[in-house]
Amino acid sequence: MATLAQNFSIMMTRRNFIKNATVLTTGVAVTPLDELILELKRVKKLGIQLFSLPKSLDKDFEGTIALLAKMGYQELELFGPYPCSAPVAHERWKALGGRLGFSGSGYFGKSIQEVKAILKRYNLTAPSAHTDWDTLVNHMPQLGEAARFLGHKYVVLPAIPEEKRKTADDYKRVAATFHQIAENAQKEGITFAYHNHGYGLKTASNTAQPLLFSLLDSPEVAQVGLQMDVFWTAAGGVKPIDLLKKYPKKYVSMHLKDMKESKVFSGDGGSAPQWMELFPYMTTAGDGVLDVKGIVQQALANGVKHFFVEQDLVAQPEIALKQSFDYLRKLA
Repeated sequence: MATLAQNFSIMMTRRNFIKNATVLTTGVAVTPLDELILELKRVKKLGIQLFSLPKSLDKDFEGTIALLAKMGYQELELFGPYPCSAPVAHERWKALGGRLGFSGSGYFGKSIQEVKAILKRYNLTAPSAHTDWDTLVNHMPQLGEAARFLGHKYVVLPAIPEEKRKTADDYKRVAATFHQIAENAQKEGITFAYHNHGYGLKTASNTAQPLLFSLLDSPEVAQVGLQMDVFWTAAGGVKPIDLLKKYPKKYVSMHLKDMKESKVFSGDGGSAPQWMELFPYMTTAGDGVLDVKGIVQQALANGVKHFFVEQDLVAQPEIALKQSFDYLRKLA
């Protein structure tokens, strides 16, 4: 049986043929983004993290979902808080949402039954959902029930709370908590995964290696999956391909976007203001300086099964995300 890497090589050859044929017959060149999406379309279902367009979802949830389905997206990744989330998560979100310019999250005012019906109506699945620390620690039964109902395979922590990741000892405590979360998730029939936001990738003066590596090397996180965001990994000063190679069995999903020019955090990447500084440098996958094609190839070789396009709060998402799929639909 052919390996994922062999399948990718075959698809690359086929892609080149289609690209050349398309240029000859139509005179329209295939862009890097078109090629990337076509490869992902053939190998895996391409998904989208809904944080790419929360304002649109806030205004018209079903209409936005319908638009994404029409573009060609087949998988969604939701972000919380949800009705089942811990009360403190809702309190924090109320403050954060006001600063971001929208208030919706989770099911955007719909019931979980309505969300399931909408996904079914547009032939979409939601294999993954971002949630928060307090919900994972204190509300796993409620989260598990919601996850099973909507078909989530993964519940993902998008960031460790800043106050819990200051020192090496903090990371040891995080590893112990991750172990417990992963065990509780398994009891609910789902997998716990961690999305690193770019912090912990620099070696501090009093540590032998980056704190993230110490966390991931701990036996206590053996059952924890990883989700890579290629932009934030690069912002942390590490090449995404190198991290995929270092932990070849850990990654279960990817967030795909690109970087207009090579940038790293002004500090250690551990605070929201440092993240916000780099938002203007995000761009569509294939339109920047990251080796997105090589990253995808390595991820496929590693066995990654889910790829989510994410452009955090992208301007005019109905245009930007539509452009990403227009040429793909013509080829498909």
